[in-house]
Amino acid sequence: MRVSGDHSQQRNAGLGLALLSAFTFGGSGVAAKPLIEAGLAPLEVTWLRVTGAALVLLPLAWRHRGLLTRRPGLLVGFGLLAVAGVQACFFAALSRIPVGVALLIEYLAPALVLGWVRFVQRRPVSRAAAVGVVLAVGGLTCVVEAWSGLSFNPLGVLLALGAAFCQVGYFVLSDHGSDGQDPADPLGVIAHGALIGAVVLTVVSRPWGIDWTVLAGRADLAGSRVPAAALLAWIVLVATVLAYLTGVVSVRRLSPQVAGVVACLEAVIATVLAWVLLDEHLGVAQVVGGAVVLTGALIAQTSTPKAAAAEPVAASAPVEGEREFTARG
Repeated sequence: MRVSGDHSQQRNAGLGLALLSAFTFGGSGVAAKPLIEAGLAPLEVTWLRVTGAALVLLPLAWRHRGLLTRRPGLLVGFGLLAVAGVQACFFAALSRIPVGVALLIEYLAPALVLGWVRFVQRRPVSRAAAVGVVLAVGGLTCVVEAWSGLSFNPLGVLLALGAAFCQVGYFVLSDHGSDGQDPADPLGVIAHGALIGAVVLTVVSRPWGIDWTVLAGRADLAGSRVPAAALLAWIVLVATVLAYLTGVVSVRRLSPQVAGVVACLEAVIATVLAWVLLDEHLGVAQVVGGAVVLTGALIAQTSTPKAAAAEPVAASAPVEGEREFTARG
């Protein structure tokens, strides 16, 4: 009975951490958009976010410095896709389309992973997972109002799709990082990924041209003028460092599938926050489409493989296995 009680407490703690991670990740867009509107370029905000997080995570990177020689390919791929790619595409999309729309498009990633599994790995997928993909794509059609000739900025939509594809790389690398007899510690991968992402973004964004006076001033948020430095601190410490670390710990306490389902709340939280704080209202069709996108992603992510399958069956976005991460953007 005591073992069962301990397990229940661990699970409840994991759910709480997963919810906290979803909330903190969901708050990144509403803090970043005012900085972009105040004069910072999307890539500059991305560089500030990733570089700030890398500096905070330096002790973890030093502790797991052995990963640099053991898994260099994993760290480079994680830094390029899961850190630099996702954040750069997402923040660039924010400058052109609403926060909620960008995140809903990004959450096509669980469905897109099935394409990788089916056509690259050549593994069969379940019918339920395929239905999830169809629902997600159909919901996306409503979100961007395709029937009206794509009322949102087409480049913004493409950038959000780019963030989704980078998250596919996140899923694939996460699965690769936890396999074998010597799996990579997720905390070390995150820390080194942030460092590598910061180096790459330094070359791409050329931060020496940043107008630092923007950070010394104020930005508009919910009709109020708030310190730009406070928004940046939120993005770095809460929406990146705290979000990643609580997300990783929650996966360790829960199954990757359960933590992934809770992570989908990030899109809902971001949409609500953008509605309240940025006055970004969505139409009825877009709200319904967003619900369909999330439903499809959840079905694709939680479908279980057939027990009698002769080969491994990919039936969920995070492929079945002892993985250490869930998707994040």
